[in-house]
Amino acid sequence: MRNYNVLKIAPAFLLFGSMLHAQQNDSVKQETAIEQVVLIGYGKQKKTDVTGSITSVTAKDFNSGATSPAQLIQGKTPGVQITNNSGAPGAGSSIRVRGISSLTGNNSPLIVIDGVPQDFNGVSGASDPLSLINPNDIQSFDILKDASAAAIYGNRASNGVILITTKQGSAGKLKIGFSTLASISTKMGNVDVLSADEFRSFVLNSNAPQSYKNKLGTASTNWQDQIYQKAWGTDNNISLSGGIKGLPYRLSLGYNEQNGIVKTNNFRRTSLGLNLNPKFFDNHLTVNINGKGTFTDNRFPAEGVIGSATYFDPTQPIYSGNSNLGGYYEWLTADPSNPINVNATANPLGMLAATRDVSSIWRGLGNVQLDYKFHFLPDLHFNVNAGIDYTKSEGAKTVSGAYKIGYNDKGTYREYSQERKNKLLETYLNYVKTIDAINTNVDLVAGYSYQAFQNYVPFAPTFNGNNIQPVQGNDVKTKRVLLSFYGRAIFTIANKYIISGSLRRDGSSRFWDGVNKSDLWGVFPGVSVAWKINEENFLKDSGFSNLKLRGGWGKTGNQEITQDKPYPAFASYNPSNTGASYQFGSSYYFMYRADIYNPYLKWETTITKNIGLDFGFLKNRVSGSVEIYQKNTNDLILDSAIPAGDLSNHNILNVGNMETKGIEGNITFVPVKNENTTWEFSFNATHYNSKITKLIDNADASFNIPVTNPGIAGGVGNTIQAHYVGGQPYSYYVYQQVYDNAGKPLDGVYVDRNGDGVVNAKDMYFYKSTQPDVILGFNTKFNYKAWDLGLSARAIIGNYVYNNAASNSSLQSAATNDYLQNIYSSAIDYKFATPRLFSDLFVENASFLRLDNVNLGYNFKDIFSPGSSLRVYGMAQNVFVITKYSGVDPEVFNGIDNGYYQMPRIYSLGLNFQF
Repeated sequence: MRNYNVLKIAPAFLLFGSMLHAQQNDSVKQETAIEQVVLIGYGKQKKTDVTGSITSVTAKDFNSGATSPAQLIQGKTPGVQITNNSGAPGAGSSIRVRGISSLTGNNSPLIVIDGVPQDFNGVSGASDPLSLINPNDIQSFDILKDASAAAIYGNRASNGVILITTKQGSAGKLKIGFSTLASISTKMGNVDVLSADEFRSFVLNSNAPQSYKNKLGTASTNWQDQIYQKAWGTDNNISLSGGIKGLPYRLSLGYNEQNGIVKTNNFRRTSLGLNLNPKFFDNHLTVNINGKGTFTDNRFPAEGVIGSATYFDPTQPIYSGNSNLGGYYEWLTADPSNPINVNATANPLGMLAATRDVSSIWRGLGNVQLDYKFHFLPDLHFNVNAGIDYTKSEGAKTVSGAYKIGYNDKGTYREYSQERKNKLLETYLNYVKTIDAINTNVDLVAGYSYQAFQNYVPFAPTFNGNNIQPVQGNDVKTKRVLLSFYGRAIFTIANKYIISGSLRRDGSSRFWDGVNKSDLWGVFPGVSVAWKINEENFLKDSGFSNLKLRGGWGKTGNQEITQDKPYPAFASYNPSNTGASYQFGSSYYFMYRADIYNPYLKWETTITKNIGLDFGFLKNRVSGSVEIYQKNTNDLILDSAIPAGDLSNHNILNVGNMETKGIEGNITFVPVKNENTTWEFSFNATHYNSKITKLIDNADASFNIPVTNPGIAGGVGNTIQAHYVGGQPYSYYVYQQVYDNAGKPLDGVYVDRNGDGVVNAKDMYFYKSTQPDVILGFNTKFNYKAWDLGLSARAIIGNYVYNNAASNSSLQSAATNDYLQNIYSSAIDYKFATPRLFSDLFVENASFLRLDNVNLGYNFKDIFSPGSSLRVYGMAQNVFVITKYSGVDPEVFNGIDNGYYQMPRIYSLGLNFQF
């Protein structure tokens, strides 16, 4: 047993570190140009002239060792929270920009890769579609955080926009870059359940009858140690860049292989990238051709194996001594015709041996962008961007009938596939002119966008060895279309005063204009202003290199509702499934059934107001920004319960409003900068508070809508989170625990909060939420001659996690009818007779400080020839976590810890060549 004040820290020797991530090899020389200009959507702008809240992170500042694009910028910028979905390789991350803006709608930012907006929905067999992109090909991230900046992407920009630019070639001689990285991953720790001796003592000293005590074994098996492994990985990349007769190019090839810390889990990604950037007609026509292809193989561990390893009786051996059920020990019954206990936890190693769950994914992403500068009017550009994003996945899951989990069905097999196509055509005119007579620069944009998303999912039945006819279903084929018209004007007056305004009109096939045409079309304006105070005469000699006050207002939209209901506003009919056929004579026929729909469904809209101050002084040795903002989301899209008597008991409705207020800031210091030594460190902080101000008409705080996904273990259909008026979204809905004078919780005793003399569901209350109070990030880089040292850390303060592993443990585990089950260590102290799932005792403070990365490297210059280099580096990732949370890892994305695949601790060594 361990203390609740947990310090999970790696030994000091792991600080052998690393150098900067391999992807910066062929990008460092572009650093100056990239830092001076940021992308603003359909154009670019000087960093000092930006009026909106836009943060740019380039390759030189990326996190080392990232295996997915999102991890490159984790903790790097205020207002952006990136949480790993799990520790499984290829699992990817969830990104939130300034909190959430929706309840049922998607809360992820719009991702635009080389000008191609991505689909929010994933693909079967891939945990995260963004993980299919090789992070080594990425040059920069430009993050549009406020609505005044993001409104130019109005229809999907309520949660911010992230513009990803990949590396390109440059004219000149051939440059070759090669990097190789080898890593070993280990687990952070185990869920705090009883050891074999502790569990034997617990059962023998409990009130369990002798028949239950007789079930105890004599073995000492740590089931968590049995399913985890030390996992090796490798990441290799080669790039060729240069120019052939005025044709700049970059060709890259990458291979990443990572085994998971849970046995049988692995991820392999092969990637190919090509960028061509020629110019024609005396540089009047610029052509950008971007192509990327990836092939990904995944093998997933058996579903629920982490939970089984947590709870399986530690006094039992791994193997049973006979060949039944794969030879693994399993709980049996006395009935020889039914030799297993269906309800009992399965042997976790037997689960792994029985399951083969694999997928393969092909993805091709490419676009051709033409920018023509008119000969007769060189200030006017015409831009055409045509792109396609194609993904095809195939997968199969086999469960052997020779093991417990497949025994009743005599084995199962399911083969699935999916195909996605994302087509894009955009055109816009861009006019940039400096009018000397009024000392004003004018930047005008007007354009049109068409984007179509096609999805095809054949029905995938599950076959079993019992030869029972599988459930029948229907193929799903959908198409969604977005049509958009947009414009923007930027006026820079006397290089001091900047005014920017944009307007976008979007139409989405998700909505219907039969009732109200405004439901189909949305209009999203944005306006922002900036005053470059340091350009005023009274500050000319003040030492400020940058002092800019800016403010903005904008309206953005959200139409990303749910993947399984592509047409929620239209009447539709679908064939019934197996078991719902109609008999005519001796034959059965499938009938068409009506689906629930909402013809009044419309855009979810968010209005954002913000004001910020950017600063830099001492020749930018000190720089940063601070900003306050407010977001108001109206017409919240929610999958809500509806009165009985309709086609369903729930429907997708526009039901309410939400308000978010926040403040964020960042500061960068360069205390040392000379010929041999450079030291830079940066710090960022974010605070925000989201509050639901309306759900349905006339509803007060007593009305709430349960969050059904995710649910909790320990019962069927139980939920622990809910939304309510006046509170934070995803709040925990629980009973208030009562304690004795010694501070020990009383079994099943809760506070009668309404004072009616009876404790029942009316006494449940909202207690804490997943929303943190403060998000902090810290990064530092130190260079001395050929040495470099880097460190990055994050802290989350005030977030809470529901510890489902602890809540699902009780004395009942020692007195189960047919099997024994291990328990969380706290159950010994609490001595609850049955699981008390809804006690606020199990909503734990999950604040933490995590040292994400320590890296150390040495650079050998001119090692092969003049201009060549060799870098030797090492690093440690997820070095330690300091937290009060009693679980293994406090950073659980959805706030419910019930078998979370923990983040691994990773040690790496590598070489990085530049020729």
